[in-house]
Amino acid sequence: MGDLEMRARNPFGLKLSIDSAREIVRAALRQPPEDGVALVVTPNIDHIATIRRSPSLALAYRNAARIVCDGWPVQLYARWCGVDIERVTGCEITYELMRLAPYAKPQRLFFVVDSVVTQSAVRKWAARNGVVCDVAVPPFGFDRDAGYCTDLANLIREHGTTLLIMAVGAPRSEVFVDSYRAVLPPCWAFCVGQAVKVELGLVRRASRRWQTLRMEWLWRTIQEPSRLTLRYLSATIGFGFAVVKDQLHYRREGRP
Repeated sequence: MGDLEMRARNPFGLKLSIDSAREIVRAALRQPPEDGVALVVTPNIDHIATIRRSPSLALAYRNAARIVCDGWPVQLYARWCGVDIERVTGCEITYELMRLAPYAKPQRLFFVVDSVVTQSAVRKWAARNGVVCDVAVPPFGFDRDAGYCTDLANLIREHGTTLLIMAVGAPRSEVFVDSYRAVLPPCWAFCVGQAVKVELGLVRRASRRWQTLRMEWLWRTIQEPSRLTLRYLSATIGFGFAVVKDQLHYRREGRP
């Protein structure tokens, strides 16, 4: 195996999955992991930027079962490194997961969502599709409350969860799953952010044209300017620093 191939497999030190959204979801529906939690993460530029300053998120990524290529800048950088990889977004994973219901094999789903509105919509979806499901709405800042997190992990375990859908954003979702692996049951855990709200019709996704032009970030900023403008600016700068750091790392190792 040549140096370029070795380097191409690990942009930012991440082992990116080449599986499609459908392949990942169908693997999860066939059988839960025999031991522990199979964490699926979906890095975009914000995640890559956050990993640089968050050891807990970096650890969650190292322990993940699947790391897909969500953001198109992440995809472009991976390809620049030599990895011919397709995007697999949280929306695509959630689409596959929720559109396949009712499932051929019984599943027990647990959603962790951002609001009672989302909670209600998830419960209606589950009732329509005959899905065994529970939904929790953690309080703001729950990830800093060890007692609450322990109770939530116990609730997920007692539910007998086979599919855990974390829809409260990064890095809270990823860090919670990774930090409470010892309490959680063997299950697939999907960290998909707002994708659940998109699938339920609570948030409108950018049209295919915006996605093709790689301007979905602008669409979202227009929808939520106060929340996303500074976040995207900070993420863009942080992603740039991550690219520089990654290149310097490989140059120090004598790789091209």
